[in-house]
Amino acid sequence: MFYREAGQFKTNYVADQQIFPVLQDRLFVLAAIVAAFVAVPLFATPYLYTEILIPFLILSLAAIGLNILVGYCGQVSLGTGGFMAVGAYAAYNLWLRVPEANNLIVVFLFGGLMAAAVGILFGIPSLRIKGFYLAVATLAAQFFLDWLFARVKWLTNYTPSGSVAVGNTSVFGWKIDTPDERYLFILAFVVVATLVAKNLVRGHIGRSWMAIRDMDIAAEIIGFRPLRTKLTAFAVSSFFIGIAGAMWAFLRLGAWEPLAFDINRSFQILFMVIIGGLGSLLGSFLGAAFIVLTPILLNQLPGWLGVKMSTALLSHLEFMVFGAMIVFFLIVEPHGLARLWAVAKEKLRLWPFPH
Repeated sequence: MFYREAGQFKTNYVADQQIFPVLQDRLFVLAAIVAAFVAVPLFATPYLYTEILIPFLILSLAAIGLNILVGYCGQVSLGTGGFMAVGAYAAYNLWLRVPEANNLIVVFLFGGLMAAAVGILFGIPSLRIKGFYLAVATLAAQFFLDWLFARVKWLTNYTPSGSVAVGNTSVFGWKIDTPDERYLFILAFVVVATLVAKNLVRGHIGRSWMAIRDMDIAAEIIGFRPLRTKLTAFAVSSFFIGIAGAMWAFLRLGAWEPLAFDINRSFQILFMVIIGGLGSLLGSFLGAAFIVLTPILLNQLPGWLGVKMSTALLSHLEFMVFGAMIVFFLIVEPHGLARLWAVAKEKLRLWPFPH
């Protein structure tokens, strides 16, 4: 009754090309953005910023990048952590060696561009191999990048431990020190990046990605060039992931070492995409929320129930229950949380008079 498209006529080309053609969707997204910018800073605590909101936003951006490659273009990748590391260390070296460029927007975009270049390099084999073989090739990229940042000391400014740190961070003279400032800056970046990604996937380039995903031979016959299309997907995906890696290093960690972007990070982002929903930008956010919030809730649950457990047992139970939940969820709803959201909207179209 409340979510109904009837009567919403599109009388011109601009109205027909809107990102959110349904009025209720536009109002919901606008309200969510306003609440995130205005309402959240009114009550959020430093813990909420640093442990939930900031990781959620950054990992959502990384999941959007991987979803472009896996969900929209159908190319499997297990090197997300390595591409995040490229973005982080490229941004760090620009920040360290070019003081004139000590602007977070500049260093983040530079990190994204370097990650895009590396993504294109490791995406070249995608023309010849696909499926599990491409997954193994990207896994090799992850291991190579891990070795590169651990062994090439110039990249870490010759620190004995390999750990690097950044000091004061600013944007056009505005220092970003407190958790709420970091949250607002990341939120603005993620909103803009999501709009860019949404316009990409629903335009010509997005249709070429989906044509390659559905049947690459048929896509080539109707005029799409497989190599250029796949490399474009690798470049755009790695660009988003590289920016997410730079944000994770500068605004989440502050000081980090190569292990912060190891293979576990790659699997974490891949789980977000699969659980949230392949080929859905909304699914990237839902999957990131699931991965960020579930371990925290499982860790707090025994305390809420009054059950005393040792820290070690609690940690093991958290991994076991979390893994079981992922398997259970994939069996029950293999199309991800985004599909559940679509089903809920379909039911709202008829509610409360289904007949």
